[in-house]
Amino acid sequence: MKLASAIIDGREEAVWVSSQGYVAISRVQEYFGGDNASVRMNQILENPGLLSQLREWTHQITRKGIDLTISVTSLLAPVPWPGKIICVGLNYRSHAQESKMAIPESPVLFNKYNNAVCGSKSVINPPGDARQMDYEAELVLIIGKSGSHIPEEQALDYVAGYCNGNDVSARDLQFRSGQWLLGKSCDHFAPMGPYLVTADEIKDPDNLEITGWRNEEIVQHANTRDMIFSSRELISYISRYMTLSAGDVIFTGTPEGVILGMPSDSQKWLEPGEKISVEIQGMGRLVNEIGAFRA
Repeated sequence: MKLASAIIDGREEAVWVSSQGYVAISRVQEYFGGDNASVRMNQILENPGLLSQLREWTHQITRKGIDLTISVTSLLAPVPWPGKIICVGLNYRSHAQESKMAIPESPVLFNKYNNAVCGSKSVINPPGDARQMDYEAELVLIIGKSGSHIPEEQALDYVAGYCNGNDVSARDLQFRSGQWLLGKSCDHFAPMGPYLVTADEIKDPDNLEITGWRNEEIVQHANTRDMIFSSRELISYISRYMTLSAGDVIFTGTPEGVILGMPSDSQKWLEPGEKISVEIQGMGRLVNEIGAFRA
């Protein structure tokens, strides 16, 4: 099942992305005898019973050929308000090598904040002094239930779904000090989408093709099996130190091909008007445009 978030009639709502189009979850509930109160993505993630019920309802709607679709002009990030945004650096050997950094012995963690979250087709307006703009195509794990000290063999049971992500980075701000935060968490630097795919439809998150585009050129291409630390390992490791909760998201790292990894004389940083895209097998395509630099 594919789920997204959008603004419908002025309110944030979760929507089902059906083969016919977008269907507001409130309309699904109403069709099956409930009220039409808006339902947000976090309500679904925090209620496994509701997610299971939605799976059954959407199967029935599909089987009966019922059309409840609505017009949606723009999408938010699938999870517009994550509890935590945890990012993993240098999680592909090739990316660590191109960045001239040591292969990590344990996951390199940093964070972003909700101001960085945006959806597909959102425009990213960098700060005026962020001139070394870069892309990072990534698989995002969306946590569906609370847990700490999670064993690796149970880790994927805590995932509600998966989506495309782009760890947009301003390299000049990132390396201004020893902390990466400034260059990683500017407004709209964590686009996700266009929708999440529920975990039951992804056989193995550690065997997915991932592709990144700069305009119409493929600049990154790898498989998530190349990650140094698998999705299972990341969830287990992170949960040793902080409780993971429904609605948290984990950016799992990027493969080689970023601008930072190119020879300095051939580095051409992103400019206004350029498009950056991410496509992971079965998850649609996340597309964002670099807008004007803010004053």
